[in-house]
Amino acid sequence: MRLQTVLDISAPSVGWFTACSFALSPFLSAHSPNFVPCDYKYFSHPLTDGLHSFPTSPLTQPARLTMANELEDGQCSHDSEKAVPVDPKAAEHILENVAYFDDPNLDREHFLEGVLEDDSPYPEVRSAVANTDDPDIPVSTLRAYVMGFFWAILISGLNQFFYFRYPSVTIANYVGQLLSFPMGRAWAKFMPNWRIFGHQLNPGPFTIKEHVLITIMASTDIVAVQRVYYDQNYNFGYQWMIVMSTQMIGFSIGGILRRFLVNPPSMIWPINLVTCALFNTLHSQVYTGIGNRGGISREQFFFYVWLAGVLWYFFPGYIFQALSYFSWVCWIAPNNVVVNQLFGYVSGLGMSVITFDWAQITYVVNPIATPWWAAANVGTGFAFFFWLIVPCLYYTNTWYSKYLPMSSRTSYDNTGASYNITRIINPDSSFNITAYQGYSPLFLSTTFALSYGLSFASITATLTHAFLFFRKQIWSQSRRSMHEQADIHARLMAKYKQVPEWWYMLIFVTMFVIGLISIELWHTELPVWAFCLSLAIAFFYVIPIGMIQAITNQQIGLNVITELIIGYALPGRPIAMMLFKTWGYISMYQALTFASDFKLGHYMKIPPRTMFWCQVLATMVAGTVQLGVQAWMFTNIPDMCSPTQSDGFICPNTEVFGTASFIWGVIGPQRQFSSGQVYHGTFALCFFSSMNPVLTHQYDVRTSLLLPYWSVLPVRRMDYLSQMASQLDPLRQVSTCLSYCRICVPDWFLCLSFPIIFSGTGYIPPASAVNYVPWTIVAFIFNYVIRRRHFSWWTKYNYVLAAGLDSGLAVSLVLVFFILQYPANGKIGLDNIQKWWGNTVFLNTADGKALPLLQPPAGGTFGPTQW
Repeated sequence: MRLQTVLDISAPSVGWFTACSFALSPFLSAHSPNFVPCDYKYFSHPLTDGLHSFPTSPLTQPARLTMANELEDGQCSHDSEKAVPVDPKAAEHILENVAYFDDPNLDREHFLEGVLEDDSPYPEVRSAVANTDDPDIPVSTLRAYVMGFFWAILISGLNQFFYFRYPSVTIANYVGQLLSFPMGRAWAKFMPNWRIFGHQLNPGPFTIKEHVLITIMASTDIVAVQRVYYDQNYNFGYQWMIVMSTQMIGFSIGGILRRFLVNPPSMIWPINLVTCALFNTLHSQVYTGIGNRGGISREQFFFYVWLAGVLWYFFPGYIFQALSYFSWVCWIAPNNVVVNQLFGYVSGLGMSVITFDWAQITYVVNPIATPWWAAANVGTGFAFFFWLIVPCLYYTNTWYSKYLPMSSRTSYDNTGASYNITRIINPDSSFNITAYQGYSPLFLSTTFALSYGLSFASITATLTHAFLFFRKQIWSQSRRSMHEQADIHARLMAKYKQVPEWWYMLIFVTMFVIGLISIELWHTELPVWAFCLSLAIAFFYVIPIGMIQAITNQQIGLNVITELIIGYALPGRPIAMMLFKTWGYISMYQALTFASDFKLGHYMKIPPRTMFWCQVLATMVAGTVQLGVQAWMFTNIPDMCSPTQSDGFICPNTEVFGTASFIWGVIGPQRQFSSGQVYHGTFALCFFSSMNPVLTHQYDVRTSLLLPYWSVLPVRRMDYLSQMASQLDPLRQVSTCLSYCRICVPDWFLCLSFPIIFSGTGYIPPASAVNYVPWTIVAFIFNYVIRRRHFSWWTKYNYVLAAGLDSGLAVSLVLVFFILQYPANGKIGLDNIQKWWGNTVFLNTADGKALPLLQPPAGGTFGPTQW
């Protein structure tokens, strides 16, 4: 029997070839003269020996010919469009040094193309990011900083202004990225080349690096929420210290941990690839990763997609809104509650499947930029928990759910009405236990309650997953410098002066002191130990959550766990709860935002020290502007944040934040999730979820020895295993049998990521099924079907398509708002287009009205008799 020892492109385990070589080399050498055990001394590739030695690598051009000549039939990549010779030993060793964990993003069919071309091993990165750099391109110019500050002030100020209004609009980063491009070109053409303090006013053509710097500064957006519920009119200095402390502590944490979240090539940050593709398209950059496919240029393709995106959103966004909530089954039976609960999009489970609104599809994150395996995990989690578990809970009346809508973001009392929080608080906003016992416990819809349980589950699963899968990567990166990274982009960035870590440490210490001053000088009810605990939680979770986000495009939130901890530790202190959540969750969120920006600068070859200063300055400017706009609004707009405010400034987002502070800070989690309370069962997911990553990890380890040979052997696998087992002692025969049982596990099982399964649906509520089901379908079409069948098209156009759709939507949202919604206070078309069938049909159903299955007894209540 002759065994072909080839690189198995379908094997899910990154380290299988090395494990097989050492463990089974005696047996395989006897059966296959072509088998050569893996020997680490064989390699001198820069991925392992230091990137500076790349010119002498055995995988450079002279070695390629030798490798191609020595390979036998079948020992090549199975890409139908671009076959590249594969040396199994070298390829596997490269894989192990690119990622120290089983990385589903590492495509074994195409990764070696990037290595041979001195490019990224990830096709996604190659298609969006150039593998070259010109250090002489102007970047830190006066023009870049002036335009960056202009857009940072304008976008942050407008977003803060409309943040308090309903309906509202958010000016996305794409708007600044697109509009700054013609502005930069006009500056280069018309501005005189004067010198100001020794700096050129017009240094020449507008460069791509200047454009990146401007976009990063413009995207430094801070939401500073005024505390309107506790009659605390603290001065501007207090607010500035709180905001700056939160943002800059997040910035410093992201900078300190960049060696784990930015430098490794496996941390691809998929959402940044869309931005990079847009930059390279606008500036007509040509590089090898695009491929040599014919057809229209990427610039033309982007323009057509962008224009179509701008024009199309007018239909689902204003003219025909039923295209957005396309719950067609509910239109057939509008009064059937069960049908509407299952197929509805407003308050149902969304089994209607379809929407024609890109704003709904990309609400969570762009699906075209999300790896299919990650999207499949999210879709699996949604289908299992919300299409299987939720109906079981609801129709068995668990948590008295039949008296409430199936899905809702609102909290309810025991009559089915919205919970009136003012009935259980004293005039000083403290909790009134007597009034609470005389009123009602707080009830949540089934999807809302389950989302809390999934949040608890994701936190424990994240820690277990990080320990099992990422510990080797974390340990390795803690000792690896930039120039030692297995990545062309890291090598190119190593030429620039790096930012010393003590710079970030200095910012952290300074902002830590400012945070202490703010909680001590003003009445915040937050003790120093709680402030330190919140920062410890943020710092502790940044690496595992950041690594998962950088790989999957999905972020796991700490909002629920921070609310839970402070709710138990300091019950009855809503202000302390809000501040604890701000430092614990928002600091972590900002750290990952800055880490994502660091990676964008890494891809686009922005000098690290330039990135440092532009982010620090833009953060301070944007935060100050937003606080100034906020102060002006509360001073000059009458009835600000009142439900009857005439111009629509009713502060809906602040209301949500304030309601959360009442639920967790006033009522407290002990009255909702402790033993004997209604939602105590959701805590069980914490313990169940902590063991799930162990399951996939054990299967991965058990199958690593035999899975590759299982996939390449022709037919008689049982004969092969029998022959091999016959040569082993009885104890090892038992182990072989166990391993064989685990071989039967399909490949997709090893791609399960339980943190993503639990947290992928974390946007529910306010998101609903309309934001997940079509999202998963789109990800499947582009990142599975098209990627496999038309790889060259996917390489050239996929991320340009994502950028065109997102930027077209961003521009169209602004146009619809300022042309059709903001003028006349939203009364344009009130008696005609706003009332026609296409804009009301989805609301005139049981789904649109959020009807429950059962009504409370006449004049009575439901739920427990004591609480």
